[in-house]
Amino acid sequence: MFGDNFFKKVENKTNVNKNTILDLAKKLQNTDMKDEKTIREVIHNIKDITGKEVSKEKEDKIVNAIIKDQVPKNIDKMF
Repeated sequence: MFGDNFFKKVENKTNVNKNTILDLAKKLQNTDMKDEKTIREVIHNIKDITGKEVSKEKEDKIVNAIIKDQVPKNIDKMF
């Protein structure tokens, strides 16, 4: 699905390596991404992995976008 070029771009922007991304993706495969609590847990996991802070307001926007299925389908274009 995504090539090494994509992972290199993500790693350069986030300092998160390919294996960490793939491990997170495996965890998310059987996750209910319509459940608010689950989405917030995922956001907190990503915050921990990246060392980035996410404000409560931004977290709420992310949760609402995911629940309302407003996440871009072409994520590779974001990097």
